[in-house]
Amino acid sequence: MRRSLGLCILAGAALLPHAVLAGTTAARAHSSPQREAAVAQMMARAAQSPTQLRVFLRAMPKGGDLHNHLSGAIWAEDYLLWAAQAGFCVTADGLSVEPPPPGGCASERRIERRDGQEAPSYARLVDSFSTRGWQAGVGRNERSGHAQFFQTFARFAPIAAISTGPMLASVRRHAALDRVGYLELDHNTNAFSHAIMAAGDAPMGEGDIAAAFEADRALIEPLLAQASAELTRDEAEAIRILQCATPQAEAGCKVRVHYLFQALRALPPRMVFRSLAAAFMMADRDPRYVGINIVMPEDHPLALRDYTLHMAMIRFLAARYPRVHRTLHAGELGATQVPPLARTDHIAQAIAAGAQRIGHGVDIAGEENAATIMARMARAGIAVEINLTSNDVILGVKGEAHPLGLYRRHGVPFVLSTDDAGVLRGDMTGEYVRAVREQGLTYRDLKQASRNSLTYSFLPSDEKAAALAALDREWDTFERDRMAGAP
Repeated sequence: MRRSLGLCILAGAALLPHAVLAGTTAARAHSSPQREAAVAQMMARAAQSPTQLRVFLRAMPKGGDLHNHLSGAIWAEDYLLWAAQAGFCVTADGLSVEPPPPGGCASERRIERRDGQEAPSYARLVDSFSTRGWQAGVGRNERSGHAQFFQTFARFAPIAAISTGPMLASVRRHAALDRVGYLELDHNTNAFSHAIMAAGDAPMGEGDIAAAFEADRALIEPLLAQASAELTRDEAEAIRILQCATPQAEAGCKVRVHYLFQALRALPPRMVFRSLAAAFMMADRDPRYVGINIVMPEDHPLALRDYTLHMAMIRFLAARYPRVHRTLHAGELGATQVPPLARTDHIAQAIAAGAQRIGHGVDIAGEENAATIMARMARAGIAVEINLTSNDVILGVKGEAHPLGLYRRHGVPFVLSTDDAGVLRGDMTGEYVRAVREQGLTYRDLKQASRNSLTYSFLPSDEKAAALAALDREWDTFERDRMAGAP
């Protein structure tokens, strides 16, 4: 039943709506062919050395980052700085932080950064908040990169919950440094947290969706204004930190930002539906939210058990909020993570549910009708969000085992993205380096990927046109500077 639904829609349904400007899918930033060819040769020479390649790629315009979770984008050192400033204490196990008791932290529980006696415990906190070491193969043998990655979020959650303004300022700073001009951030305000958890764990099937929606709509509606006001305060704090609209304005002020509301899949179905309903309603109400997503480990037992139900929920809500864009994490699975029968149609079901982009899509080769799915994606302009470092650390998939080459051979548009740069200790330049050295992408491939990251974004059409025009100018400048001798 599950596979027949996906096949029916993949084989003959009308094309899904998607946020692609007419005529841009094959467009290139304007430049002379001779100059482009000369700069491409420079990159080919730089690619012989990963360090020289990074120097070359650092200055390259990278468009947007469309798969970027705000809380995971923050580096551990920033979280610990903010926690120390807020008077937070190190937890008894030394792996997290917590609000201080009335009398403040005991001396041995203070967050110390520079005291030599406390340096090992500080380093342990950084390791606990990130996958530092796992990329180099030196993480603890009894814990996988997958486990370490997903455990970090609960550890820094107490300080992330009160630091959204500084977090927004931080990601804009990093984006500007990395030559990324647009961020589509997965981020939820705190306004809905209690309501989602209060949905309970009563059983729920597809036949209960309509009634659940009527109940949840009345509960969520009063929270929408509260959520918008919260986001306005957080954005204002970020603007203050970056000193925007002053002579001291930082480069991050020029980075465009929009948001995706992320529903939570590894929860009881009633909670999942309420989070989805809040996501669609918020994205329909507040133009700063340009779409929705669904997150948490795809191989979680609840996420696996209820995957088809979740897609039914999304179809139901998409029919009621047709203006809301949808990018869905699907196929974030390694070949040995779950049994083969559990990984035959997740991407197909996501597309059948109306996904306009696919996040990760790593397990496309495990789908029963992979060629049909990729043909559908190519025809409908459904881009796949490629997260090379994330897929390596969490899933152990890299190099020739990664499906980027397979997607490209089938004409599926792709974008490069960071996923959780802070937790993964990386940046977009690092993703571009991997794309060249591990996936064989050429200069023109990177140039197209940069443009794709705006073409397949959910930016409103006027903002998208302006962003693409600005990107063209940035590429022109980049190439002229390289020809003039810049590294």
